[in-house]
Amino acid sequence: MSTAAAPRIVVGVDGSQQSVEALRYAQRLAPAFDATILAVAAWDYPAEYPGYVPLGTSEFADAAKIHLEHAVAKAYGGNVPNGLETTVVFAHPGKALVQASRDAALLIVGRRGHGTFRGLLLGSVSASCVSHAHCPVLVIPQVAEEPASQDKPAAGKVAEDADA
Repeated sequence: MSTAAAPRIVVGVDGSQQSVEALRYAQRLAPAFDATILAVAAWDYPAEYPGYVPLGTSEFADAAKIHLEHAVAKAYGGNVPNGLETTVVFAHPGKALVQASRDAALLIVGRRGHGTFRGLLLGSVSASCVSHAHCPVLVIPQVAEEPASQDKPAAGKVAEDADA
């Protein structure tokens, strides 16, 4: 009699606000899937290094680990979900997340879209995940926050009548 591993929600983390939101979504959805969460930060050599391997590559891995730790802290504070696992992977982020999706119930990524083609609906990593993942993919959109204005009442509050 074999015991199957518990379902897992994989979350791509790159330090962006969308990846923090992806971690929060994973926490809300995990009970419905009866799943644990795996937060994945992937790093690869920057495009500025074609053709040779730079010395001091640990700085890239360290930066990815720091982004991952900060995103987890920002998403959960002191309420880290039970069973949360984190990992830093040396690979192109899209390929790393597609690989991690092989054993996942759900993959959650942000739509960061900071590539060359800013008008695209999805960023290259999220598009790769949607196209190639081995499980359903949830893409967290970028939410534009409206700056607060003194002319407008705060959300959820009623403006007072100036003549009263």
